[in-house]
Amino acid sequence: MTDLDLPGVLGERVPVPRTRRLLAGRGRYTADIDHTRASEIAFLRSPHAHARIVAIDAVNARAMPGVRLVLTGADIAEHCQGFAATSALYPQMLAPVQHPLAVHVARWHGEPVAMVVARTRAQAEDACAAIDVEWEVLEPMLDPATAGSEPSIHPELGSNVALHIDQASEGATRVLSGGMQIGVDLTFNRHTGVPIETRSILAHFDPQEERLEITMSHQCPHQMQVEFAELLGLAQHRVRIRTPDVGGAFGIKQQLYGDELAACVAAVVLGRPVRFIADRAEALLSDVQAREHRISARVHLGDEGALKGFSLSDIHAIGPYLQYPRSNLGESRALLSLTGAPYRFEAFSASVDIVFQNKGMCGHYRGVGHPLVCAVTEALMDAAARALGEDPIAFRLRHLAEDFPYKAPTGTNYERLAFAQCFDALEAEVDLDGIKGEVAAARANGRVMGWGIAAFVEQTARGPGFYGQGRQPVSSRDGAVVRLEPSGTIRCLSSITEQGQGTETGVRQLVARALGVSLDQVEMVTGDTAVSPHGGGTWGSRAMAIGGQAAWNAAQQLRAEVLRLAGILTGEAPEALDIEHGTVTGKSDRAVRVSLAELAEAAHFRPDTFGIEQQPQLTASAEYGPLTQPFRCGTGIQLSQVELDAGTGQLTLLRHIVVHEAGRVVNPLLVDEQIRGGVAQGLGGFLFEHCDYDVEGRALATSLAQYRVPQAIDLPDIELIHAGNPPFTDDGLGIVGVGEAGTVGAGAALLNALNDALIGAGGKPIYDLPLSPPRLLRALGAL
Repeated sequence: MTDLDLPGVLGERVPVPRTRRLLAGRGRYTADIDHTRASEIAFLRSPHAHARIVAIDAVNARAMPGVRLVLTGADIAEHCQGFAATSALYPQMLAPVQHPLAVHVARWHGEPVAMVVARTRAQAEDACAAIDVEWEVLEPMLDPATAGSEPSIHPELGSNVALHIDQASEGATRVLSGGMQIGVDLTFNRHTGVPIETRSILAHFDPQEERLEITMSHQCPHQMQVEFAELLGLAQHRVRIRTPDVGGAFGIKQQLYGDELAACVAAVVLGRPVRFIADRAEALLSDVQAREHRISARVHLGDEGALKGFSLSDIHAIGPYLQYPRSNLGESRALLSLTGAPYRFEAFSASVDIVFQNKGMCGHYRGVGHPLVCAVTEALMDAAARALGEDPIAFRLRHLAEDFPYKAPTGTNYERLAFAQCFDALEAEVDLDGIKGEVAAARANGRVMGWGIAAFVEQTARGPGFYGQGRQPVSSRDGAVVRLEPSGTIRCLSSITEQGQGTETGVRQLVARALGVSLDQVEMVTGDTAVSPHGGGTWGSRAMAIGGQAAWNAAQQLRAEVLRLAGILTGEAPEALDIEHGTVTGKSDRAVRVSLAELAEAAHFRPDTFGIEQQPQLTASAEYGPLTQPFRCGTGIQLSQVELDAGTGQLTLLRHIVVHEAGRVVNPLLVDEQIRGGVAQGLGGFLFEHCDYDVEGRALATSLAQYRVPQAIDLPDIELIHAGNPPFTDDGLGIVGVGEAGTVGAGAALLNALNDALIGAGGKPIYDLPLSPPRLLRALGAL
């Protein structure tokens, strides 16, 4: 059964088994871990965006009931070294040293400045309120546009520009001069992940063994093992990270947070378990945010509308520090590498400034720059089509990159892009003339309606070319151990993690298919650094493509050993045998030779049955990471149809369609729901999710009353179309990630549909986010 296209569990819509347990209220989140000796942690956070800490008086706090420990930033600095998010790829990047708690200066509203450990959370919060801090309030630096000319918020660095990058393809100045130039200026707003389960950590240090055991809600347990060990001065093998159920992450739980590191310091100092669970207000204040950009972009056209190239400048505001250990390069790097991705063009030129400011920390969030790239590229393609009087789909089709491999002027190599298949599927499955006709009829009746599309590229399953070459401890590999238990069942230990995507189920399907057993015969073990092989975890649409490949390779090794042992028992050649439904059968007659349970029992307890020349090997392991590919491309098109109420500015989404191609699909159910969830998140970020700040740099969106996330009533049914399942030109299964696909193209399609509606009603296009009703009414000329 080596043919992947044979009927079986591979490719089936298999539900996630853990869903039943979670719906029954039997989740095992960090807060559910029963540790009766655990003390609770609360943090005193800066009420200012920028202020010097003149003095901290914690005498009263230390004397309050239940208080076991009070630590300031200076106290913690004695137990934990500072850290800076550097990258060897950009040695010129300014990377200020950070500490778990602010030591001398607080540089964002919500930065922790003191920590209280007490018997209960209420007692800890009361003690925080008793800490007296003398502040010298400083002028906050908030506007990214003036960052380069204002005094540095890190005086030792001398600049608020962490990194400036100029990039141009050969001959860009010559190619991009002359002809028609069409520009758009886009302002992207900050937003964040808002997972259902907030960040949480339970840490326990055993001083006798110098062993730190941590349970936390995180995406990358092995990464955290490395970071905690290094920063706390512990042996790496004596730091154990467990991530049980994780209630959503979206990229915000792949970072190192100062408050979580401070919790580990408290565990070491006290020698007893401590727990920190962020409340929702704390999460909205302190979780990493993303996507504050000001981008000025142009598309350059030649004769007869030929696509000459793209140029842009970007100011990327990241808050006061670079996020450790990954830094904040991902979003701007996406603009530098992916702009114009679906299309063939001649030249590219870009300038990027990554700047510090006194707002909350920024990091990576679902899509990491891809939604910006898609919005920029597709807004320009729409603007170009309008200027030329061409149909937006026809204009795109005549400029698609078609001959592969293709190296774009951005320097990015594409093995393949499946846009031809996606556009074919769109035209075959969607009545485009019907949509256009409906929009025209609505406009004739005075309604403000429009439609728009966006073609998107999702870079998935990254190789070591970025983080590895940047000397950052972020693994591009994953490992798996697959073993045959004495009962004949299979246990798979994987370095991937599960945050609700259903990734464990997809890997189970691969293992079950490779070993010819049913799904209920495969048990997955993930999220424990003491058990699973080292690996990258789950982020960047990589878990199935990399972790799944590792599990498949290990399962294939075990399969070969099972057939070898079965051949000894039956006297037949291993190549004449197969494994089906948990039994070894003959390939020719399909008759059962021996069950896996019988073979396992013999191999575990009577290994001499197989001779004395070679021991039965009932455990197989494999590690996998893409070495020749920097990434794998998922491709697709999203189409949005919207209507704007000219009286209220209320935007209604009438239809949203996704055409997607993602290589070999292991579980279509998981793929569909990942895309739908991603679309919801992408639309929310463009419509109303907004980490707003006042003029003094104080965060305003500190509850779900101020930070609005999309609800079912806001969204139409998201229609999905899969554009085939072509082979992928690598050495493995050909799986391409899908976790961010919906997010990448959703906002761009919405924006193009909205601008189609606005222009059709005599208004002006809008490129400032979020798309709030007042902004829409102004664009329509109604305000």
